[in-house]
Amino acid sequence: MQHGKYRFIVGFLALPLGLYALFVVWPFIQSIYYSFTDWTGLSPEFKMVGLDNYRRMLHDDVFWKSLQHSLMFAVVLPLVTISLALFFAFMINVGGRRRRGGPVISGVRGSSFYKIVYFFPQVLSIAIISLLFAFAYNPDSGAINSLLRGIGLDNIQPLWLGDPSLALWCVMAVLVWSSVGFFVVLFSAGMASIPTDLYEAALLDGAGRATTFFRLTLPLLWDTVQSGWVYMGILALGAESFAVVQIMTTGPGGPDYSTTVMVLYVYQKAFRDGQAAYATTIGVALLVVTLAFAAIVMRLGRRERLEY
Repeated sequence: MQHGKYRFIVGFLALPLGLYALFVVWPFIQSIYYSFTDWTGLSPEFKMVGLDNYRRMLHDDVFWKSLQHSLMFAVVLPLVTISLALFFAFMINVGGRRRRGGPVISGVRGSSFYKIVYFFPQVLSIAIISLLFAFAYNPDSGAINSLLRGIGLDNIQPLWLGDPSLALWCVMAVLVWSSVGFFVVLFSAGMASIPTDLYEAALLDGAGRATTFFRLTLPLLWDTVQSGWVYMGILALGAESFAVVQIMTTGPGGPDYSTTVMVLYVYQKAFRDGQAAYATTIGVALLVVTLAFAAIVMRLGRRERLEY
């Protein structure tokens, strides 16, 4: 059985690793290389400029604003999304009342229907969600302000995406709404695999719902929660935040750069301003931030693995 084992493994891994190196690793290496040049993205000619792009980045006020907003996305979005998803999943799977002749621990009535409802935003494209909420946030004819006027709150008519102090929070609310359903289904699957005997034993010991959640459910789901946290943080730093900000906000990234995130700034510098080399420099910074975020979450979330 051991004869030719390594040739067999290498034969299967060679093609996937080759494709990964070609389409993932090599573009990263190219980006780092171009960050030391003055390439415009269009001209085949460019020259090396050393660390000039990095010096420029460190003195770029818009870059620091975009970095601040991206860090807010990476911290606030996973915290809110994961917390809401854990709460909803726990109530769906464990929060039901005991029914006559049924198990001691059960979900609420219609739990399968609720999972479908929560998961529904995942069916929609992020572009469609962004357009829908852009219309809803319209200060003149949007659904939100119309609702406020309908209930007699005519004096409360925020500009929403037009207000620099509210625009970023409006964008984050859309990302939470669009993402929480995925994690509800993910955590529900994890909770369904926890033996009901453990919950019944906790109830016999007098544990309430809050104690059961924090002392039993959360520790047993910790690996899933940690992975979800990293996944949500990467989404918040990458494509999801770019799509929502690009479609919903004025500018985009406005007003007054109040919603500009790093990935949007990379796009603007590369395709709007023709500064591909500087854009790759910001992209390298975004790569460092993403790796640092994942490393910090994995390090702070490290704990002894519980098995059942």
